Amino acid sequence: MSDPADPAALPGHMPEWFRWAVTAPRQSRTIEVEGCSIHYLLWPAREECLDARGLLFVHGGGAHAHWWAFIAPYFTRGFRVAAIDLSGMGDSGRRESYGAALRAKEMRGVIADAGLGANPFVVGHSFGGFMTMKFAAEFGDELGGAVIVDSPIRSPEEEALLPLTPPRWANKKIYESFEAGLARFRLMPPQSCDNDFILDYIARHSLTPAEGGWTWKFDGSALGARRFGEPFREYLQAVRCRAALIFGEKSALVSRATASYMSSLMGPLAPIVEVPEAQHHVMLDQPLAFVAALRMLLESWIRAEP
Repeated sequence: MSDPADPAALPGHMPEWFRWAVTAPRQSRTIEVEGCSIHYLLWPAREECLDARGLLFVHGGGAHAHWWAFIAPYFTRGFRVAAIDLSGMGDSGRRESYGAALRAKEMRGVIADAGLGANPFVVGHSFGGFMTMKFAAEFGDELGGAVIVDSPIRSPEEEALLPLTPPRWANKKIYESFEAGLARFRLMPPQSCDNDFILDYIARHSLTPAEGGWTWKFDGSALGARRFGEPFREYLQAVRCRAALIFGEKSALVSRATASYMSSLMGPLAPIVEVPEAQHHVMLDQPLAFVAALRMLLESWIRAEP
């Protein structure tokens, strides 16, 4: 049986930009951090980039490094790029317990092992954005900047009016076939996505063989409600590097009021970028607009450096 996650197994209707990105040369690596194997993908900088900076992408809850596989190659002209599988997700190992402090160490370990160099940038989506807040609060003096992508830190007033309810995650469902699992793939929080070729690609990297069939890769205990119990508001306020927020115009989690409140925590110099027509999964909904926004942001930071 061929690898079901091989791009060659995907439908032929994907656009050329996407096919180019997911077939771009990359490496699959694993390191050990605090007794747990941590997997990541690495895209070396193109040969003409002798002074490439480091860039680390961090996925959302229940997701994995391949959520960035169609984004990362667009930054290899100027950056050495890595995308991590956080513990309990993707192809990384599982732990008895999880927390943002451990995830920050995982991110730091990947930055070192991948050779991302001094002052790399970190980009975290959703759950990964929360982990990026913790990382930048603890190790921000080692970073060139941190970009939070649609990770909601809401004011006490907004939270009281409309509290967020963490999704219930489980990892017990077994599908009799790989195709049956693919058919059940859903985004969380629920939303539509016109780019079905992206969903198909991500879903193919989200399943793993199990006794009796196939199941999702993530560990349900890594995604319990307890993960929202940490003081992420304080982490965001304590970030020790440049920071920015990118959010979707139609996000179910980050409203303009939320973005305004986060701006007040991050300070007046932190860019706030709203991507038109994007929902919570910004890079799935508007991938090329996301690339353009992030390129502009990183380039402006680099140009402002002494």
